[in-house]
Amino acid sequence: MWKYHPALLDAPVPRYTSYPTAAEFHDGPDAGDMDDALQAIGADTPVSLYVHIPYCHEICWYCGCNTGAASRAGRVDAYLESLHREIEIVGRALAGRGRLSRISFGGGSPNAISPAQFIHLCEALRSAFGAASDGLSVEIDPRSFTHEWAGVLGAMGARRVSLGVQTLAAHVQSAIGRVQPAQMIAQAMLWLRAAGIYSINFDLMYGLPEQSLRDLDETLTAAMAMGPDRIALFGYAHVPHLIPRQRRIHSGLLPNPVMRFMQASLGHRILVEAGYVPIGFDHFAAASDPLTSAARCGLLRRNFQGFTDDPAETVIGLGASAISAFPDRLLQNEKNAGRYRMKISAGLMPVSRGVMRSADDQLRGHAIETLLCTGIASLAGWSDIAGIRARLTPFANAGLLSWDKETLQLATDATPYARAIAACLDRYRQPDARRFSNAI
Repeated sequence: MWKYHPALLDAPVPRYTSYPTAAEFHDGPDAGDMDDALQAIGADTPVSLYVHIPYCHEICWYCGCNTGAASRAGRVDAYLESLHREIEIVGRALAGRGRLSRISFGGGSPNAISPAQFIHLCEALRSAFGAASDGLSVEIDPRSFTHEWAGVLGAMGARRVSLGVQTLAAHVQSAIGRVQPAQMIAQAMLWLRAAGIYSINFDLMYGLPEQSLRDLDETLTAAMAMGPDRIALFGYAHVPHLIPRQRRIHSGLLPNPVMRFMQASLGHRILVEAGYVPIGFDHFAAASDPLTSAARCGLLRRNFQGFTDDPAETVIGLGASAISAFPDRLLQNEKNAGRYRMKISAGLMPVSRGVMRSADDQLRGHAIETLLCTGIASLAGWSDIAGIRARLTPFANAGLLSWDKETLQLATDATPYARAIAACLDRYRQPDARRFSNAI
């Protein structure tokens, strides 16, 4: 289905969940910058919240998330105490402004805390920010998920739940340190459906150690039989120099670039033939899912949660390492949980780094997001369009894109090259094999 052009996929590139990317974040932005951004939010500005729980009951070797072991109750309790305090601080600064649309819980694993702690957290968020009109989105680890948890999610207004599945091949699970039998996933699905969750996503991966085409085929077939509404099929990013836990995965066990491309192509074909609608370059959704509706109506967005139907341009991040996105700035909280708690105990918003978005950043960010979400981007009036055309010439010669005056359009088979094409619009980007993941 897809043609393989290895030279066009050589350079590692960002996933573009923001622009500028986190690689451009620097020390300097602080609590004052966060306060200024909150003060600028209007009464009717759509706002979403992202709440980070940086703990898991078991740490997987492949994972690049900011997370640690939830092995000591005191550590988790201390973190949650600080998180509640941050909610109060930010809520007071926002002073009722903004129109809350969605609350997303990520990690780590939000279900690393107890159901009672989750209820208390939801109540604190509702008290500080009001009720979210579009409910909750929650990531869960099926290995520590329970019937009680499912009931709590339903009662708290969760509408979207994402399960970390990754693979159902037992030998691949062992190779990445995440053993979870298929029956465990199926049981979680039954509990979630009974609790009224209408949109369930499976996170799946290719490019994993010891993973074959047959492994991927069987995983996708078994996963689809469980009836998820969405499937996100990601390529594993092996960067052990940045993520020490990945050193437990031997690089010699990873598929080579040709096999990665074949796995991505196979996954796309299997899911589309089964009736899932391709969304962006790595998401798939049922025809009835809101994500599909957003894509068809031109309302698809891309943010730190990936491709989304959340229309809010402003996202307030809460918790250690959480990132807040505003039109003119991106601000990240202190990553280290201990230093995060210290800032909160001093009554400060815990921002420690970020980047201010210039008018050029906003222009390019919009074009990159539009290109990845719709396949089309207008570069009308860009001063460096000649240079961009030159950088994109190899992709055009391969039939992966076309131009209509100053409007760039991706070909239907350009999906695996979308990030590499987007990188040509990025004024910060220089080849850096140590910083980013494979383009496919």
